[in-house]
Amino acid sequence: MATSEDVAQLAGVSRATVSRVLNGSARISEEARARVHAAMTTLEYEPDVVAQSLVRRRSRMIALSLLDQEDGFSLAGLGQTANYFYIDMLRCIEQAAASLGYDLLLPSRPRGKHPENYIRSLQMRRVAGTIMLALVPTDPRIQSLLQAGIPTVFIDMMGQGDHAISIRSDHMDAARQLAEYLLSLGHRRIAFIGGPTVDLAAMERLLGFQQALAKTGISLDPDLVRQSGWNTEEAYQAAHVLLGQRRDFTALVAGSDLMAIGILRALHEHNLQVPRDISLTGFDDVVLSQYTAPPLTTVRQDTKTMGREAIERLAALIEGRGATSLVVPTQLVIRGSTGPV
Repeated sequence: MATSEDVAQLAGVSRATVSRVLNGSARISEEARARVHAAMTTLEYEPDVVAQSLVRRRSRMIALSLLDQEDGFSLAGLGQTANYFYIDMLRCIEQAAASLGYDLLLPSRPRGKHPENYIRSLQMRRVAGTIMLALVPTDPRIQSLLQAGIPTVFIDMMGQGDHAISIRSDHMDAARQLAEYLLSLGHRRIAFIGGPTVDLAAMERLLGFQQALAKTGISLDPDLVRQSGWNTEEAYQAAHVLLGQRRDFTALVAGSDLMAIGILRALHEHNLQVPRDISLTGFDDVVLSQYTAPPLTTVRQDTKTMGREAIERLAALIEGRGATSLVVPTQLVIRGSTGPV
């Protein structure tokens, strides 16, 4: 097994420098820090995290919170709260954490509206920092973490403080891309079934969609805008209600790929073909979007960048180097579910 001396020799630094990097010291240049991390990766060096924790009085543990107050969060299947988008995100977070010598902890979610026990459990474990993922904006842990001063990165949600930043996709621009593409195909009556408006991402997607229409001189028809949960079943039901009331739209934007899958079935049951009768778009570019019939036009979120930056910026907060929030660009992916009006 490689030793810290091996790492020091390969990186061209002293053992003391390697020790400072492992202990999160801010008195190390970024260039030296990068060389040490590169040497650790090359040698597959595994630091003694227990010894480090005793010296620093803080573990190399990052708490990952993706369970809400009530129903929790499902990572498999097409159930009520499932989302394959977050599976990709978790994979990238785990890989980035391992590369920097951090382990991930999935703490128990708090019961009730008082998160004091949750914060106390993090402090007792001496966690270095936390990543908050897929939580509702009303989760009381958000304010408690900000007040406790625990270094925190919020993914796809707002949260800002002296020790906290956020990382999220550019949802407004993504929705503008989708709307502008549909407009370029000649569509003028476009329906929108989005996620719950209490969710920041859902609000930004609707706003971006509305701005793209307004830029072309088209007013948003409120009767063609519907709300749904982020899941397949609720979107399926919302589409049924919409189709029972309106049939005069030629395109439909879904708030997520999983929602689009439910909407696709509803359109089929109403004897409407995609894209001959109605063009349909999703959002997220999850793996399943390639295998629907027809494959979904969607917007790809950069989960790799979001996961890597979440860990690297959290490490910077933990080590006292500071970090800023980040908005990550998206990419339009055109497939067979859209066509000319």
